[in-house]
Amino acid sequence: MIRIASWTGALVLTICAASILPARADFRSCLASLRSDALGKGISAATFDTATSGLEPDMDILKFEENQPEFKIPIWHYLAGLVDDERVADGKAKMRQWSQALATAEERFGVDRYAIAAVWGVESNFGEATGKRPLVQSLATLACFGQRAAYFRGEFFATLKIIERGDVPADRLVGSWAGAFGQTQFMPSTFLRMAVDLDGDGKRDVVDSVPDALGSTANYLHKSGWTAGVPWGFEVKLPADYGGPSGRTNKHPMSFWAQRGIRRIDGGGLGEGSAGLLLPAGAKGPAFLVTRNFDAIYAYNAAESYALAISTLSDRLRGGPGIATPWPTNDRGLSRAERKEVQTLLAQRGYDVGGAPDGNVGTKTREAILEYQGRVGLDRTGLAGGIVFDALRAGR
Repeated sequence: MIRIASWTGALVLTICAASILPARADFRSCLASLRSDALGKGISAATFDTATSGLEPDMDILKFEENQPEFKIPIWHYLAGLVDDERVADGKAKMRQWSQALATAEERFGVDRYAIAAVWGVESNFGEATGKRPLVQSLATLACFGQRAAYFRGEFFATLKIIERGDVPADRLVGSWAGAFGQTQFMPSTFLRMAVDLDGDGKRDVVDSVPDALGSTANYLHKSGWTAGVPWGFEVKLPADYGGPSGRTNKHPMSFWAQRGIRRIDGGGLGEGSAGLLLPAGAKGPAFLVTRNFDAIYAYNAAESYALAISTLSDRLRGGPGIATPWPTNDRGLSRAERKEVQTLLAQRGYDVGGAPDGNVGTKTREAILEYQGRVGLDRTGLAGGIVFDALRAGR
């Protein structure tokens, strides 16, 4: 058995090595092509060669292209982890700490400071989670092997331009698998277009300068159509059995919606302006009238769930109560603290949750939940929701 196992292990290593070699060869060839294009775009050979010296592809990131959470989990699970009491408390503290920068950004760009802070909170947990993957490596890999290679080639070149211009040191250009970086997670090409020097030090640094990050975010929202003094929208109550028009982009005057029996959730009138009716979980769930400022937030990351997270967090930071209407589910979303407890209880039962419990539900935690659900007879969803939480707490 020992000899067979050793031979099998050697065979596996040989197969793995054989599969890696073509990828490395293809990567070298792709880098040569990228170098030629980079020089044609005005990027110096020294910048390219220094940035790519010894560079190897990170093939692990390719699986993330098809797994963006805004589109894969129910919206109530998505929002519960992004807009919880912990983030609201942290956000209020950060707003006090950086009140001057927020006031300056609001005054210069006409964008509500609570919306700016909400983007900061959702994108990086107020600078606590900006990503750890080197941008040059990630974007070169995606430019050579990704499904949207042409797009990522552009982001790769933009990263080299940032390095060449000296706004952010090369070793500080780390971020998400897709290349978003900094306090409010700008893509490199977005940085080149939108970043501003709010702190006045002569550099646009969205990584280590909170004022620059907040100002750059305000500039982005401003250029995406933000209108000063207009709310993003508000929650509304629909009449029973509502079957009328809806949709974020299907905007009508407030009088149009009022004529269809729609009122603010507190019973008040709708006011002036125009809005679209957003029904993220259908007519039986929470409903919102959303303005063009919601669309400006949507432009930051094209998912309605994302824009709603930013919008509702901004309301909570302002002191509002959050969403009032229950979501149409028996599997409620969990806060990060509750998700951490799910991981802790699973780990105590011997499940591998991928490390110390931290409230971030990754692949290992989902696999553990699936295994646990199957063992105790629950529907196998892989979701860290109220059903799993309650079952674990009950000792099942």
